Amino acid sequence: MMGLMVSEETRARTSTTDDSTTPGHDGAAAPKAATAPPRAWATRLVVVGIVLSALNLRPAITSLGALLEEVRDGLGMSGSVAGLLTSVPPLCFAVFGVMAPRLARRFGAPAVVCAGMAAIAAGLLIRPYVGSTAGFLAASALALMGIAVSNVLMPVIVKRWFPDRVGSMTGLYSMALALGTSTAAAVTVPMTEALGGSWRSGLCVWAVLATVAVLPWLGLIRDRGAAPSHGAAVPRPRARAEQPPALRITRSRTAWALAVFFGLQATAAYITMGWMAQIFRDSGVPAGTAGVLLAVTMVMGVPLAFVIPRLATRLPHQGPIVLALGACGLAGYAGLYFAPAGGAWAWAVLLGISNCAFPLALTMVGMRARTGAGVAQLSAFAQSTGYLISIPGPLLVGVLYQHSGGWGIPIALMAGLMIPQMAVGVLAGRDRTVEDEAGR
Repeated sequence: MMGLMVSEETRARTSTTDDSTTPGHDGAAAPKAATAPPRAWATRLVVVGIVLSALNLRPAITSLGALLEEVRDGLGMSGSVAGLLTSVPPLCFAVFGVMAPRLARRFGAPAVVCAGMAAIAAGLLIRPYVGSTAGFLAASALALMGIAVSNVLMPVIVKRWFPDRVGSMTGLYSMALALGTSTAAAVTVPMTEALGGSWRSGLCVWAVLATVAVLPWLGLIRDRGAAPSHGAAVPRPRARAEQPPALRITRSRTAWALAVFFGLQATAAYITMGWMAQIFRDSGVPAGTAGVLLAVTMVMGVPLAFVIPRLATRLPHQGPIVLALGACGLAGYAGLYFAPAGGAWAWAVLLGISNCAFPLALTMVGMRARTGAGVAQLSAFAQSTGYLISIPGPLLVGVLYQHSGGWGIPIALMAGLMIPQMAVGVLAGRDRTVEDEAGR
């Protein structure tokens, strides 16, 4: 499948690249013949880099969740600090994600993603062995910084290298991201036991995967001339193509709608990851089964993360997909409220489908801007603002659960948040671009 997409994209770019830089002119035959082979090679390397990077964008979070009790005991971590850890990821994504476009303009997107993967590897390698809570938080922040800049630049790289395959490639890396998320949640505990039972080894081993993800980007940095001419290419065209448009992104209603949509879907996702297993356990579902139900919810994103972006790019308006995903979420929350144990498997599947609003949001980032620089600005704005919006959600659910003594009010909150998510998602899905709204 990857080879087919690469070969199709290579053919498409061979015929369209020069047109994008010199309208109305097909370009000389000699330059095309000279640049096609390295571009074909580099395109395949980009696909490998995207997949490996996506696999590393969540294990730092979900592996820690699987061993949080052991980490707390090992570091003498208080309950309040452990609770703070659940809000650190979206906070870091919001703070560090803003830096990504500026870094990409200066060093190139492949170099920044390469550094991001290196930061993830270093953070995951260091944090189990620092010996203090403060050091653990600092090393976690280092890994999350690498995730943050890579989060923002993945849509940029897809738009630049695969302008005619945005849906396919977004689906591919969204599927890899979901696979990395669910795999880390499922195998961290048994892998820790296989490594002797030390939580330090169980967390540290994920640094190996991040180290592997550095390698393809190193190859792209070494061969900068193989980049597409409409993106980070040969020095002179690249400087012109990467010059950011004078967009006032905050003037775009579509940008705001997409940012709020991103934030609300992230809120739902973090609440699901943090609390759904506990909801099932409190309703009488055994702990082991509750964990499997959570894994089912996350695994749903693996196939759907590939299908939904492809479907989204074929529609002029993505609103119907937003509404369908929202309806699944409302049905899942209704099931958790009225019969959490009786229909547990159905609710897990429905909420897993609803959580696929994430790859849809990433796809719309690539579709709501015409240029690579516009995508970079929109991606940074939507993700940074969205992750800021998502920070209070999991904490608020915990507070409501503690003070109400049950899950009725928290579930009602989750369902209530789905309504504005659907509304802003419909607005974000309209066929328009931020360049038209923000002005130059």
